[in-house]
Amino acid sequence: SNAVRYGGSAAVSVIEQPRQVILRVEDDGPGIPEDRIGSITEPFVRGESSRSRATGGAGLGLTLARAVADERGGSLVLTNKPAGGLVAEIRLPR
Repeated sequence: SNAVRYGGSAAVSVIEQPRQVILRVEDDGPGIPEDRIGSITEPFVRGESSRSRATGGAGLGLTLARAVADERGGSLVLTNKPAGGLVAEIRLPR
């Protein structure tokens, strides 16, 4: 929902590799400032700066995504696209 809310749309794909499966969500929004990529998955940290629930969530979505990936021996990887937007990947071992 973040990709749609902040990026206008989302492209979702599943990439199968020999040792892992990647669930990828891409958007064309503003991305995440590079200095915040490392902390954005912490509980209650929001990418959107207003404190209004009407304009953003509680700051738990990426925290939960990271926890689900970690629990299954995988990882959550967030990368800004050079032309703008964000790529969020849950990488899980096969």
